[in-house]
Parts: sequence; C-alpha cells; structure tokens
Amino acid sequence: MNKKLLISTLVAAVLSSASMAADPTVNGTTISQARIDAVAAMMQGQQGQGQADESAGKPQDQARDQLITAEVLRQEAVRKGLDKQPDVRIELENLQAMTLARHLIQDYQKANPVTESDLKAEYDKLKAQMPVKKSYHAEHILVKTEAEARAIIVALKKGRQFERLAREKSLDTGSKANGGDLGWNDPESFVPEFSQAMVKLSKGQVTPQPIKTQFGWHVIKLDDIRTEEAPSLDSLRPQLEQRILGQRIDKYISDLKAKASIKLQ
Repeated sequence: MNKKLLISTLVAAVLSSASMAADPTVNGTTISQARIDAVAAMMQGQQGQGQADESAGKPQDQARDQLITAEVLRQEAVRKGLDKQPDVRIELENLQAMTLARHLIQDYQKANPVTESDLKAEYDKLKAQMPVKKSYHAEHILVKTEAEARAIIVALKKGRQFERLAREKSLDTGSKANGGDLGWNDPESFVPEFSQAMVKLSKGQVTPQPIKTQFGWHVIKLDDIRTEEAPSLDSLRPQLEQRILGQRIDKYISDLKAKASIKLQ
C-alpha cells in the first residue's frame, strides 16, 4: 500500500507540474512561455535597478499575470474595432518599425564587434589630436614697485637666494612663507602677463625683467616643467567603444538610406 501510495503521489506531482508548466490561454489564444520569459527578464532587470515591485510576487508570476491582463484588454480592443482606428494603426506601425530597427542595430553590432585593434587605432587617432599639456612649477616674489623688483633681480645675480628674498620681501602672503613657491600649475591658473612670462623661461631661469600685473611687480623663477600624460587606453575603453560603434552605425544607416528610394513631398 505504501508503494502504491508513493507512486500515486509521484504521478499526481508530475501531472500537477505539467499542468503548471502549460502555456496559459485567453479565449483560446495562447500566451507562450517565451513571451512570459521575456517579460520576466525585463522585470528582473528593473528589479536590479530598484524599479520592480517585489511585493507583487515572482517575476514569472507577475509576467504571466500582466500578459493575461494585456491579452484580455487586447481582445476587447479588437472586439470594439480599436485596431482599425487610424491613430491606433499608425501607433502600431511606428512601434513595429522602431522595434525592428532596434533589433537590426543590435544584430549589426553583434556581427561587427569592436576588436582590440579597433580600440588601439581609435585611441592612437584620438591621442594624436590631444594638445600637449604642460604644468609649471614656479616661484615668485611680489613687490609694489618696478624699482624694488629690479633691485631683487640684481641681488639674485649677486648670489642671493631666491627663497630667502621671497620670505623677506614678497607681498604674496600665500607663497611668502614657502619662499615664493607656487607649486605645480597650468599656465591658465595665472593672469596672462604672469603666465606669458613664465612659459618663456627655461628650467632654473629667472625673469630678466620685472613683470607687471594687476597685483604689482613680479620676479619669477621657473623650477621645473612637466608634460601631462595622456589618459590610458583602458581608462577610455568604454568611451572609445561607444565612439567606434556610433561611427559604424551612422555609416551603416547612411549607406542604407543612400540605397533606398526616398521621396519627400
């Protein structure tokens, strides 16, 4: 008896499972499992972004219920002839066109993957277009008058230390305590008169003439110059891939439109 009971239970479980796995129908119209899976996958993607309602049940059950509801409504809309209305037909045609276009682009991307050599070539082209960017490490002494600035230049030529003179005479409270050290900066960080004089200097050189700006008179010393490294390929990889794909898709679309007979009224 126990064996018979076990067999009966197993058969019932199999039949129940088969019944649950069957595709639902609405007035004889079947809703395929493939459609349910597609909607469930979309819901799971939304859930990963915090958009799905977790209290509504499992994605598969939600998808099935949504599609059943949609099918009931669709059939009622057809019964009422809404599918024959011009505005509805236009909307359906546009939806079909956009869906097919999206899948065509996806198919094109799969057939034309971006390779490492593609990325390298695009990176080299982009890198060649990037301007060479330099940073300057400078020191300065700021005074009120041109005569004071010239006296400082004379003192420097006689061997006085730039840093000591900066601490003694500079009016720039931000750099005075550091011996006039301004740190590393782009030329654009300074007023034009200052930056133009600074970039003309060689490493270790002092401006031979005082430089006048809106702040007063400057004596500038250039300690060092460095060229900023371009971003690495890996750091730009996502942008490069999108750039290449965008260019390819634009060309693909342009070629298709060039072959098509397009007439504008």
